[in-house]
Amino acid sequence: MNRRELLKFGSMAAISPALAGISSAFAATDSGPILFGCPNPMSGPFAANGKYAALGMQLIIEETGKVLNRPLKYKILDSQGKPAVAIREVQDLFQQSNAHFFSGGILSSEALAMGKSIDKLGGIFVTTAGADEITGVDCNHATFRWSVPTYGAVQETVGPLIKMLPKAKRWYTITPKYVFGEGLLTATKNLLKKEGLEHVGNSYHGLDEREFSGYLTNAMAAKPDVLLLLNFGSQSSETLRQAVSFGMKTNTTILIAWASGLEQFESLGADLCEGVYFGVQYWHQIDSPLNHTLVKQTRDKFKITPNYSLAGNYICTKLMLDGITKAGSADPAKVIAAMEGAKYSGITGPEQIRKEDHQVIKNYYLLKGKPKGKMKDKDDYCDILHAGQSFLPVAETGCKMPA
Repeated sequence: MNRRELLKFGSMAAISPALAGISSAFAATDSGPILFGCPNPMSGPFAANGKYAALGMQLIIEETGKVLNRPLKYKILDSQGKPAVAIREVQDLFQQSNAHFFSGGILSSEALAMGKSIDKLGGIFVTTAGADEITGVDCNHATFRWSVPTYGAVQETVGPLIKMLPKAKRWYTITPKYVFGEGLLTATKNLLKKEGLEHVGNSYHGLDEREFSGYLTNAMAAKPDVLLLLNFGSQSSETLRQAVSFGMKTNTTILIAWASGLEQFESLGADLCEGVYFGVQYWHQIDSPLNHTLVKQTRDKFKITPNYSLAGNYICTKLMLDGITKAGSADPAKVIAAMEGAKYSGITGPEQIRKEDHQVIKNYYLLKGKPKGKMKDKDDYCDILHAGQSFLPVAETGCKMPA
């Protein structure tokens, strides 16, 4: 089975598990199935990320099987990357099938919208989206975030690179025009200013943009030492492809601050990745017991190596499963209380859920693409140059958890 067929199979399989026969009344009993919703963009520009995220939930749900002696079920929801669609999908599943547990929201805009909606409904939502507001000014009881926010991603990529490249004084950014991009851009500007470096320009683009040559022409005219890409997924890949075709890799350092990891490297190829710096939430070569388990399970079940989208939804779903086990109940209020402050061995090593804002404290990684001739296997695209943790104190995040 090739990768395309696998993704199609995974998506179809996840939609079908006997959900039609689960009434709200049956699901609400102590003996009925516990249903998880997986809202992600399954169509549109970020569909590949959504399909891998769906495989992550499928893996942990099927490997676990039961919690509290109750069977586990899941349903994939296509958010289309649109907040309004995401809210409608989540509300429909909650009301029609009594689903209280949701993991997904790849884009920050949809994650923010779903978090607020699920909080009002009385459920739980765990996400890998990056906007600082998720565990900041828009924090709420329902929402937990596994991924490092934009502030930490910049601190742990731009920060180390500044030290590695002391002669790189001029930085140019290309930024998607929505909350996630704005968060990365603000954090970048603040750090460059603090370090006495020059931000020589920025180009904004929309979420549907595919042609970046005009933005790259502007970047080249500014003569930067570093081209910093603040977009994500297929958009950052296409920007990099076009930058390389313009010859920018020969005289400019390129950093993608929030890469999607293995999936992205596979689509780019080793030659394009070589010498490029990438910031990632996850890398399959991380040495931790749970990551070793995840890699083995993914290879055994899907015949692929886990990437960020898959791993992120795997661990987000696992956090809720562990919370249900610890609480001894599927009551969302009790599960939230069990998850708050939890310390556990995660896929990046020791991780902790900060009680005050529901932010997971974990590492963020800076990678560098290696030459094709030095790859130890087909997935060995990069070396880990740096790993670290940067989080604003809760008092500075703007989070005021409602009473």
